[in-house]
Amino acid sequence: MKFLITIPFVDMLGFELIRFDHGEAEIAVELRDELCNSWSVAHGGVTMTLLDVTMAHAARSPGEDGAIEQSGVVTIEMKTSFMRPGLGRMVAVGRRLHRTASLAFCEASIVDAGGQIVAHATGTFKYLKGLPAGGKRIQRIGASD
Repeated sequence: MKFLITIPFVDMLGFELIRFDHGEAEIAVELRDELCNSWSVAHGGVTMTLLDVTMAHAARSPGEDGAIEQSGVVTIEMKTSFMRPGLGRMVAVGRRLHRTASLAFCEASIVDAGGQIVAHATGTFKYLKGLPAGGKRIQRIGASD
């Protein structure tokens, strides 16, 4: 499945969008050497990024009416618990727990290839129509000014 917006950092990490619907998102990454720490397991930054991107996609995913949220989201806060080292293919599943007109409250968990939980996070995301970035505006597919 293709990501609806281009996020160069996500592309570089090699994330794969598996599911994006009904307030949920599922994203996977196959660990490579350059995504690991000195212990040859997933770097904590990769794990946290996978959780963050998965929750952000859950926040923007279509609701019961099937409409995709046209606003972008930015992370307001995130709390992460690491439970075991990440190895091999990691899959994150996130869901939107609640939303208001301007905020989404989400959670996500990552499991490894053996189905063991690697990490869990909760996060709060703010809906935005656009964000100035280096003098240019980030354009979103289907978004209009």
